[in-house]
Amino acid sequence: MASLGQIIFYSMITLIILFSALIILILSLAFTGNLSEVMSSSRFPVANLGEDKLISCYLNTESQQGRLREVSVIWEKKDMTGLVYQYRDGAPALERQNPQFKGRTQLFPDALLTGNASLLLRSVRQSDEGQYTCSITSSDGGGKVNIHLRTAAYSTPTFKFSGGILVAEASRWFPKPNVTWTSFNGDVLNGSTSYAQNSAGIFSLVSNLQHVNISDIYTCKIENDLVTSISRETVTASDVLGSTYFTFNAAPPLLTSSTYLSIMTSVLCIYYLIQ
Repeated sequence: MASLGQIIFYSMITLIILFSALIILILSLAFTGNLSEVMSSSRFPVANLGEDKLISCYLNTESQQGRLREVSVIWEKKDMTGLVYQYRDGAPALERQNPQFKGRTQLFPDALLTGNASLLLRSVRQSDEGQYTCSITSSDGGGKVNIHLRTAAYSTPTFKFSGGILVAEASRWFPKPNVTWTSFNGDVLNGSTSYAQNSAGIFSLVSNLQHVNISDIYTCKIENDLVTSISRETVTASDVLGSTYFTFNAAPPLLTSSTYLSIMTSVLCIYYLIQ
């Protein structure tokens, strides 16, 4: 008869096997779009709330010659009734379009003839966030790809210098960001930041850095889980000169091999401890 320790051990092994099978299934579903002829240049794009966003979707036509014929496109959103957009027989077919997207979506017919079915989504809302599926069929092939649209608010900060204090102001950020000041050498500096939130939940911020030296270079980083802005500014006697660029944080992996190895190691350790 099996001991209590053996029963616990084999039960945990069974759970690990089931968990592994689930992870494999999730990964298979997540990357189904990569196995078809339909692709996207960004599977996890970030859209700026209130602005327009072009969501990439195209048919891989590297081996095709000339223009495509009989092109049909369907854009869908997970867990939503109706369609985001449909194109068939050479024209939009919007009778099944969900009201949320009425007047806010567009494809480009000339681009469709080359296999580009990217969707222009106007005035992005927070409710637009979610998983979209772009399906293309044509006389020369087709397929589908899943794209997870993420929404945020971000704006370029402005800088001013007065009385030895460098001030950064940014009017639109969501989710709430953190602000970090660093010197030219990369040392973290002690800045202070205040926030205000409007009725739509969007944050504005003012961040102050004291004891600033003229001619020195300072970096201001504003970041949340989705977007990071990095501004490198040079302080002069009369102005602040510099530039800002944005980076968009990648979606987190479902499960890394090191995490899986850690789980298996923990199970084995538990087994030997209970023997």
